[in-house]
Parts: sequence; structure tokens; C-alpha cells
Amino acid sequence: MTGSLHAGLAGTPSEVDLVVVGLGVTGAGVALDAVTRGLTVLAVDAHDLAFGTSRWSSKLVHGGLRYLAHGQVGVAHESAVERGVLMEVTAPHLVRPMPYVVPFTASTDAAYHLKMRAGLAAGDLLRRGARTTRETLPRPRHLGTTEVLSLVPGLRTDGLRGGWLSWDGQLEDDARLVTTIARTAVDHGAHLRTRARVLAASGTGVRLRDERGAGGGELEVTARAVVNATGVWAGTLDDGVRLRPSRGSHLVLRASTLPDVTTAVFVPVPGETSRFVMVLPQPDGTLYVALTDVPVDGPVPDVPTPSEDEVGYLLGVLGTAFARPLGRADVAGAYAGLRPLLDAGDGSGATADLSRRHAVLTGRDGLVTVVGGKLTTYRRMAQDAVDRAVEVARLDAGPCTTRGLPLLGAAPRAELAALAASAPSPRLVRRYGTEAALVLDAAREATGLGDDELLAPVADGVPTTLAELVFGVVHEGAHDVDDLLDRRTRVGLLAPDRAAVVPAAERALALVAGARTG
Repeated sequence: MTGSLHAGLAGTPSEVDLVVVGLGVTGAGVALDAVTRGLTVLAVDAHDLAFGTSRWSSKLVHGGLRYLAHGQVGVAHESAVERGVLMEVTAPHLVRPMPYVVPFTASTDAAYHLKMRAGLAAGDLLRRGARTTRETLPRPRHLGTTEVLSLVPGLRTDGLRGGWLSWDGQLEDDARLVTTIARTAVDHGAHLRTRARVLAASGTGVRLRDERGAGGGELEVTARAVVNATGVWAGTLDDGVRLRPSRGSHLVLRASTLPDVTTAVFVPVPGETSRFVMVLPQPDGTLYVALTDVPVDGPVPDVPTPSEDEVGYLLGVLGTAFARPLGRADVAGAYAGLRPLLDAGDGSGATADLSRRHAVLTGRDGLVTVVGGKLTTYRRMAQDAVDRAVEVARLDAGPCTTRGLPLLGAAPRAELAALAASAPSPRLVRRYGTEAALVLDAAREATGLGDDELLAPVADGVPTTLAELVFGVVHEGAHDVDDLLDRRTRVGLLAPDRAAVVPAAERALALVAGARTG
């Protein structure tokens, strides 16, 4: 089978086994799962790959320690299993081991210390139960005050009483994971279309409109099954779906704001027993600060934004642990994502206490909707959704194979390390794995430029390269500057950097367009 990925409706099949609506991480995962079972698949999104919640995460692939604290053992186990699958089988080139320190500050007491010790021990049991090796995720261990300060020199020393070192999984780029899943689905024969809005959907088909400009054409697509994977927007296709969206907001700091923070820090929230504000160092010279959990009422926006109260809350918690006072002027950027949490139906309880378990629902007309869950468990969510679609529509499909299916660019860590050591650009290996050479070759072919120009940073202080931008257009379905800067790369998280790179993105689009028409 030959698949395709591009914007608009040109070449879109009018009849398939399965239509997937939504191309976040779950929708892309559904497309991959279904096509590798032998089904013909069309997956569509009104905007772009990873346009919604999937690009606004904390970039963590975690084992569910917090879920244990809320008694959600099943969710925690599922998270640990799927974390191991990502780190050791499907995406070791994108998900890496992340050490993190939990300092014991003046706001934590002896009971908190005991609970943290028990929680981390339980988390390690989950790791072992998921059969994730210690080479991937070492065991947690207690740290004395001197060790804590050696790992995180910027912490306040008054009231500091040691802490714990533990490990979890971390993505450099959540949107890159979505793009890689999508491209893997295309490689297996799926058809993916961005800028294709669903005007109507049922269990047997969709009506699409081309969103690339005024007066875009429409297309009716007949399907034997349709999966609604639109996350917080699921209710727009099935009014029987009841969600309680929750906003998780993040700050972006320049690394120079906390220059000695090279290890992630989980700062305990004063007065809470299982919540943290996380400081997450990034390879591009930034720090992410996360995370809030605020109920969202009213219409769901396409692009949510943090409130000033959330910004103040995150900075305030950091102030309990770090010696350097942090203020609003230190915030270089901010972003927010919406969690599609299932409504329990009684209207009670904070969103922070709602289960992160996913659910697969079947509408009266056979439309299958998958909601809830989180980025870490996307693969299992996709498997369950396709299982339901196969059952409802009585599709002739093979078994799920995605648990053992490496994504494009994946390889064992030792092989990736050797490749990075000899590659013209270790950055490309870090972001694309074994496809680093393809990225550079595609850029050479499309532009005729030399490696020095293709691999040079596109602006001062911005490590993104022209080769990445060109590859985004040629192989990843990027349609415009927004696609390139906000989703194929994450330059858009910082407004000054984005403005500096716009000319390079425009150049990449023009070079590819010229090569295609030349």
C-alpha cells in the first residue's frame, strides 16, 4: 500500500475501512494501529498534526507515580508499561531517561518524607512489573543535602534536608512524537490529511471540507467505521460525550535564568502530599516549568493560554525551593494544554482528582470515540479504539502489532549513540534517530545547498537548522510557516525566537516550492 500525508483533499480516497478524526497523538496512533492490521485508513485534522493538546504537554513519558497517590493503581501500571514500550521498543530515539531530584525543603515534614520514600519504592515496583530494565530507568535513591546541592546548585540551603533522586522518561518534543507516529502510519499505507475539516460524521462516514482557503471543496467519504479522536473537542462530533476539561499551564525560562539547573527538579507544592512543580531542562537552552490543573468552563479554545494567576502560582512554588528570586520578567514564554478528562457525572471533585483512565465510547450511530488518558498511554488508547471499531463494524482485521513496532528512526540506544558520535549533526540524530541522514539528504536534494548552510543554526541563539525546516516541508506535510515553527519544530514557544526564524521558514517553503516546479 502507498500512503500519503499533505494538506487539503487532493487525492483523498472516497471509500476506506476506517476514518480517524483528529491527528493528535491518539489519532495518529489509531491510524498506525489500524493500517498495520491490514485496514485501509484515512485520518484527518481540521488544522495540523499535533495542533491541539498533544503539543502542549510537559514532554514527560511517566510511570504514573501521582496516580498511585490517588489509588489509581491500574492507570499507574498501564502508564509504566507504555513508558517502557516507548523507551525500549517503539521510540528510544525520542524518549530518553530523565533523572530528577525531589528536594526536601522547609515546607516538607517527616511524614512527607516517609510518603515520598514509599511512593518512589512503589514506582520502582511498577517499573519492574512493566519489565523496564534498570539500564533504562535506574532505581531511586536517597540523597544527602550535599549531593542534592551538587546536582542542583541553585536550591535554597535554608531548610534543605536532602532529598531523592529518581528517573522517568522525557521527550524533547511531543509534537515530533506525533509527527513520527503519523509518518510511520503513512509508511504502512495510511492516508493522512491536514486542513481537512469534518463537517458531519457518523459511524459510516464523514463529510470533509478543504480548509486551505476560501471556497474549499467538499468530499464525502464512506467508511465501515469512524473513530473520533479529537480530545477535548470530542463532544462536537458526539453530543453524548461529557468531558470536564482541565488546563495545564507551563512557563518557559531561558536556561540563564537558573544557570546551574541541568537536572530536573520536582519541587513539592506546600500543603500538598502528591503534587509538584517541575523544572525540566531542555537541550535547546530553555527550562520548562510545569504544571497547573485548573478547570475550564465554557467553549473550548483552539489555542488555550495560561492565566496570570497560574503564572504567579508556578513562580511562587519555585520560590520555596530556589535561592534566586523569580519574577514575571523572568518568564520568556508560556503555554497551556487542555486535558480531556471524563466527567464522572456528579459534578463534584477537583479536576486534579479525576481519573486519567481513558474510555472508548460507542454512539447510537456506531461512531467510536476515545477520550481521557494521556500522552504516555496513546498506544494502548489507540489499540482499544481500533478493537472497538473492529468489533462494532465487524471488520476483517489482524491483531494489534504496535507494541513491538518501532517508529521511523528508532534504534537501540547504543546504536543511536554510535551514530551521533560519527554523524555530521548530532542534533539531527537526537531529533530524528536513524533518519538523520535522510533529513540531510532530502534537504540537499530539495535545495542544492551545501551541508555547512543546511546544518548551521538559522538564527542567533536558535539551534534549529535549515535542513530540519526543509525536511518538514518535503516529508512531514508542513504547509506553512506556522506548521514549521509551532509544530515541526518548537521555535514558536518563544516569541522573539519565532520572529527571528520566520525568514528561514519562508525560505525553506520557497526552496521546496521552487524545486517542485523547476
